Amino acid sequence: MSVLKKPLVTEKVSALNEKGKYGFIVDIDANKVEIKQAVEKQYGVTVESVNTMRVMGKQKSRYTKTGVLTGRKPNFKKAIVTLAEGEVIDFYSNV
Repeated sequence: MSVLKKPLVTEKVSALNEKGKYGFIVDIDANKVEIKQAVEKQYGVTVESVNTMRVMGKQKSRYTKTGVLTGRKPNFKKAIVTLAEGEVIDFYSNV
């Protein structure tokens, strides 16, 4: 089981990147200690703090020939990771 699923690359999180904060979508069962260890191991940085939030999946509906189908997107967990002063993570280096 991988703790880190993918980095969050949104305008809001990109603005936080300048302050040394980075966002990740993580496994829903992962705790803050596991997230901290996974980020430090994968990116070779020092993590000062981890803030997590669980996000409810959005309700979606679509109109088809047979009528309206409604469902919801899956729930997920976000983690905002604060790094030590002067450390950075470059998500675009291996693209």
